[in-house]
Amino acid sequence: MERNSVKQVSIWEGLTQSVTDFGLLVKFKLTLLVLFSAVMSYAIVCGGDVDWTVMGLLAFGGFMVTGAANALNQVLERDYDKLMPRTANRPVATGRMSVSKAVLWAGLMAMAGITVLSFFNPLAGFLGTLSLMSYAFVYTPLKRSTPLSVVVGAVPGALPLIIGCVVHEGFISPMAFMLFTLQFLWQFPHFWAVAWLADDDYKKAGFYLLPSKNGVKDSTTGLLSFVFCLLMVGNALLGWSLGYVGTWATMLLVGLNAYWALLCWRLFKECSRAAARKQMFMSFVHLPVSLIVILIDKII
Repeated sequence: MERNSVKQVSIWEGLTQSVTDFGLLVKFKLTLLVLFSAVMSYAIVCGGDVDWTVMGLLAFGGFMVTGAANALNQVLERDYDKLMPRTANRPVATGRMSVSKAVLWAGLMAMAGITVLSFFNPLAGFLGTLSLMSYAFVYTPLKRSTPLSVVVGAVPGALPLIIGCVVHEGFISPMAFMLFTLQFLWQFPHFWAVAWLADDDYKKAGFYLLPSKNGVKDSTTGLLSFVFCLLMVGNALLGWSLGYVGTWATMLLVGLNAYWALLCWRLFKECSRAAARKQMFMSFVHLPVSLIVILIDKII
């Protein structure tokens, strides 16, 4: 009886570890943020009148494609992940999951996700494939060679908003491009704040991701973050001038971007971890609030 109990505990622990490792492999929290962007953009172009079956399939397809990209990222960076405390526990880096198993998971998820997106229309499937390939095979290797990798990575990072629109509309509309631009620009002050806080970790693996010369922590990061916040103000005003966003929503978006710009300006002036932390936490609020504001505007 005792042996059976020990065996059952071992099986349960093994299953729990496998589920945990799968979540780490696909970067579950990051993937959920990507899914949120895709389904919100779909809801926005629908004016809130969503087809829940379509939304569910979009969420599944998006999860599979994003999970596949993250799995391939960890396979390619497994030797570098070992060098950073924040990534050292990833399943491929530790050896808890073999490279072949991770690649198999990535392949299965990629096929499932692209197939589901292609079910809506060929353009959605193509954009899903483009997002996967550019993230895994362009952005990932560039991270060790140039800070411009952030620019490259911002493209697949923002494509889910276009995909959500294309699933409903079948083409890339001006509204889809406006939403894409919002998330494309958002990624710079977000990621640079993260890179500032994790700079010591990143440099252990040879990643120099800050925009300043030689990747040092200086005022350049805050200044450029400030500029990108101003560009988001411009994007909001352009959407209003073209009639895609109403006046009240535009005012809220401009205010949100202006406040984030203020926090970025503080990083420019102070060059401190405290200022970078505030800039980063504001990024977690900024994107969901912006999309929710635009959705409410479309509904009412």
